[in-house]
Amino acid sequence: MTSRLRRRKLPARYAAFVSPLVLSVLMTFIVSLISTLKGVGLRPDFISLWMAAWGLSWLVAFPTLLAVLPAVRRIVGLLCHSRPA
Repeated sequence: MTSRLRRRKLPARYAAFVSPLVLSVLMTFIVSLISTLKGVGLRPDFISLWMAAWGLSWLVAFPTLLAVLPAVRRIVGLLCHSRPA
């Protein structure tokens, strides 16, 4: 593969920020789709309603994930064995 076709990656130190970013985007996208569909049904303005709901839910979800992730990691550490090195 030529260097032109390779994608540049972020340094590993950004993983703690990128992981909750991706998780919050995907989760709120799917949950807001289901919630909006259940709440208003399929109608002509469904996409705009869904995108508004998704944007608001992501604005709440991403900072929340950043705030609770350390506690979640501690809880998981209490419940699960760590992987052998």
